[in-house]
Amino acid sequence: MVPAVNVADLKETTLLNMGIFALFVAVTMVIVIRASRNNKTAADYYAAGRSFTGPQNGTAIAGDYLSAASFLGITGAIAINGYDGFMYSIGFLVAWLVALLLVAELLRNTGKFTMADVLSFRLKQRPVRIAAAISTLAVCFFYLLAQMAGAGSLISLLLGISDWGGQALVIIVVGALMIMYVLIGGMKGTTWVQIIKAMLLIAGAAVMTFWVLAIYGFNLSDLLGGAVETSGNPNILNPGLQYGKTETSKLDFMSLGLALVLGTAALPHVLMRFYTVPTAKEARKSVVWSIGLIGLFYVFTLVLGYGAAALVGAETIKAAPGGVNSAAPLLAFHLGGPLLLGFISAVAFATILAVVAGLTITAAASFAHDIYASVIAKGKADPDTEVKVARKTVIVIGILAIAGGILANGQNVAFLVALAFAVAASANLPTIVYSLYWRKFTTQGALWSMYGGLGSAIILIALSPVVSGAKTSMIPGANFAIFPLSNPGIVSIPLAFLLGWLGSTLDKKLEDTTKQAEMEVRSLTGVGAEKATDH
Repeated sequence: MVPAVNVADLKETTLLNMGIFALFVAVTMVIVIRASRNNKTAADYYAAGRSFTGPQNGTAIAGDYLSAASFLGITGAIAINGYDGFMYSIGFLVAWLVALLLVAELLRNTGKFTMADVLSFRLKQRPVRIAAAISTLAVCFFYLLAQMAGAGSLISLLLGISDWGGQALVIIVVGALMIMYVLIGGMKGTTWVQIIKAMLLIAGAAVMTFWVLAIYGFNLSDLLGGAVETSGNPNILNPGLQYGKTETSKLDFMSLGLALVLGTAALPHVLMRFYTVPTAKEARKSVVWSIGLIGLFYVFTLVLGYGAAALVGAETIKAAPGGVNSAAPLLAFHLGGPLLLGFISAVAFATILAVVAGLTITAAASFAHDIYASVIAKGKADPDTEVKVARKTVIVIGILAIAGGILANGQNVAFLVALAFAVAASANLPTIVYSLYWRKFTTQGALWSMYGGLGSAIILIALSPVVSGAKTSMIPGANFAIFPLSNPGIVSIPLAFLLGWLGSTLDKKLEDTTKQAEMEVRSLTGVGAEKATDH
């Protein structure tokens, strides 16, 4: 058996960890600079010239989706809460079936660069684009909070930084690197970073998984028994350790599951990836390819989580500077010492950098394409000016993400991502589904659904134990938590669907039937869909 982890020993590996991470940053920066040479048009900057194949884009989607939440947050959640933590993995994976069956191909056929292209196709451009851009920016901001919090947790562990100022400085550095990636490389550079990161992350997780299983003779029962023995709690294998103690916690679990399963099909940065392939057929391949990679990774998280519980111990994980997010790095150090820790930490950093870059370009594209080009310039902006606006937006979003990440530092990143999923499923999914499948859907219904879903989700989060009223809250000293659930999905998602239906039913202004028919034909057949611009 490998000797027990001493968190103090991690400080000795600082130079090695930082060296490996610096090497990754240098290599990916070279790739990003090379990719940026072909960024001549808006289609190049936003959609990588629609030049990626299905398998390439599927690997990039996996890279986008397997965020710090998947690696750091879920491993920690399983190590601490066992079965209930694994529900994150199951929810994130099952969600892809919704994306594959409901939206992937139809979105690729109908849209151009952003989600708002689809939502405004047969509705009034100006109000719908503004609403879609606002919801996109809100979802991206919540998701960015999770990634920045993950960066703070990881550096806290590796450098032994426990003071607020040191962690804030780390988050600033990560934010600055993210801004550089997006400013220089656009979607093409960001996609290549995602592909490299996905392959490294899955390879690293596979090595650790087989190592853990080898320690227990490739017997999963012995591994689970080890987790029970180390934790001293047999309930780590049963449902309910985190979500089964009260009726409120059971409702919270249902709300979490609903948000996870429905949120993926409405995440703007994932939806935008469907536009980087040349055809709808390649869009379908992208999703199938990504499901395989993501499914494989989430099987690994089960072994990694229980492996951390058995070999490191929940108390050691909780006591580490990064808290629950430290489970995977601590397990890596336990298994392979400084070298494996350095590699896994560099991969985790790469994960954070790649995901925040993808989120940032999505948010910037939404503002530049939907607000500036379509609303402010009324469709008369030239592509060069639009891209310049997008690049300026990247800097603003980066600064906001840094500020929010400092505020959210210390929260479980998987939990923070679940909030982003709830906001996406509330603000975007009903409008996407209604736009693609319901002929009587109107502009009023879209606005009621988006603003109602987004507003209710954010208000309920603000009034929940996430922000105040508990020891783990973002503002621990305050208490204005009048909404008992930590995730608002069970209320805000059905409400958004209801508002979309009600707004359309009560709307006396009929939409353009010609546009409705065109959208239906285009979404189902691909006739008139955007073509590749760079082969």
